[in-house]
Amino acid sequence: MLNDLWYKNAIVYCLSVGTYMDANGDGIGDFEGLNRRLDYLQGIGVTTLWLMPFQPSPCRDNGYDISDYYNVDPRYGTLGDFADFTNACRQRGLRVMIDLVVNHTSDQHAWFQDARRDPSSKYRDWYVWSKKKPLNAKDGVVFPGVQKSTWTYDKQAALWYFHRFYSFQPDLNTANPHVQAELLKIMGFWIQLGVSGFRMDAVPFVIATKGAKVKVPVEQYNMLRTFREFLQWRKGDAIILAEANVLPNTDMQYFGDEGERLQMMFNFQVNQAAFYTMASADTAPLKKALLVTKQRPATAQWGVFLRNHDELDLGRLTPDQRSVVFAAFGPAPDMQLYGRGIRRRLAPMLDGDRRRLELAYSMMLTLPGTPVFRYGDEIGMGDDLRLPERECCRTPMQWSTEPHGGFTKHARPLSRVISGGPYGFERINVANQRRDPDSFLNWTERMIRMRREIPEISWGDFVVLRASRKEVLALRYDWRNNSVVCLHNFSAVACTVKFKTESGDSAGTLLVNLLSDEHSQADSTGRHTVVLEPFGYRWYRQGGLDYLLKRSDV
Repeated sequence: MLNDLWYKNAIVYCLSVGTYMDANGDGIGDFEGLNRRLDYLQGIGVTTLWLMPFQPSPCRDNGYDISDYYNVDPRYGTLGDFADFTNACRQRGLRVMIDLVVNHTSDQHAWFQDARRDPSSKYRDWYVWSKKKPLNAKDGVVFPGVQKSTWTYDKQAALWYFHRFYSFQPDLNTANPHVQAELLKIMGFWIQLGVSGFRMDAVPFVIATKGAKVKVPVEQYNMLRTFREFLQWRKGDAIILAEANVLPNTDMQYFGDEGERLQMMFNFQVNQAAFYTMASADTAPLKKALLVTKQRPATAQWGVFLRNHDELDLGRLTPDQRSVVFAAFGPAPDMQLYGRGIRRRLAPMLDGDRRRLELAYSMMLTLPGTPVFRYGDEIGMGDDLRLPERECCRTPMQWSTEPHGGFTKHARPLSRVISGGPYGFERINVANQRRDPDSFLNWTERMIRMRREIPEISWGDFVVLRASRKEVLALRYDWRNNSVVCLHNFSAVACTVKFKTESGDSAGTLLVNLLSDEHSQADSTGRHTVVLEPFGYRWYRQGGLDYLLKRSDV
């Protein structure tokens, strides 16, 4: 049973094949190059690779405009190369997840081209059309300031078509049973090629009703159960990790009351509150976000993250909270996007401050859920704000001080590596940090290794402890008679924090420090007193050092 729930104690690493490693020298990353880096990925401790879209695409939206769901873009290799890749991952004990982008297709997809040409085409009803431009065409745009409408007129079809995102991404009519059957076929195809799960893009839009007459979309949650049942039939432990930025009162609709729908969702509520806490040192909103998203079925799991390939969405914060985060992490207009987010990587957002970076990733690794890293996070990569929209944080991986950061030998790569300045490949790269025992890369590897030895965080229940300092977040996890306590000080000032691990603490209760030899013993009242340095953190196991002997129960 525990093996079927492998995602509970996974470490996920997200990457784009096209910007990771180029093996054939054409300036674009490929599967052969990625294969060469699998030992590196296994070495830093990740267990699951999440690949951004690699299927054929015009690439007007970083591959999220797919034109063929059943192939590999020739720039990255072939289906054979993909099969070699999944086999190589399996040999190393690595699982593979891929993006499932089925809310829309590219307007170059054969389905859409046939649908617009022929009114009698079987694909006509696979998309959402209207004879007249709907009155609410300007409502619900996802990219304010860039996208002007959700409906576009197609001259060949002489109809308006619906697109939740860009105009070159027509929405699929996901309520159509023939479309739903095709979505299952797509999942089954990639499962047969060695995939263990899918990160499903834009899930609330996938399951929502669509059409010119739809004024208030209604979510069709039973679709999620259909997806789940199909995956379990085809491969018992295959999962869906949903991108669903929804309010906490609807979380259980996505998971299902008994866990019969989605296995995993990203916790956007906690993500946004965490950035407010890092900006303000006020832990109250983060504690609230943790508590309101606490409820979930036993088999369900949150995906916890800091930054991803999109902008940092702050839409769930209050206007005042959003202003605080903007001022701290994205004060310049070119750092902000769509009026709601920040388009920067984490390292430059935190001014490259090693203390704050360690605090941020220590926090992420000890939040309730499965940690999800973005490629380059492990070395503190930066961004290139000269690039448009989200492209600024999608630059090639920086491997060495060789030309183009060792990413490619091509003189003019499709994507340019960051060069010069504090985040250029000359300073920030894997090779340099491998040789430095005190580097951020080696710190990250050690933290990942320790996190994998703490199943309480993945499997257990958590309690927010009362701490004497509001700038300190104190969490306790309990699972199978074992407990772990994690402390994080979000202030730039050192502090002394007092807390009890539980109401019935007795004198002398021992907290064993998992990261150093500074343990903590409760006083006569059962209270612990810990001194935390600025942006300091502690991971403790309660009761003793015998936890390693109990590791076999996972």
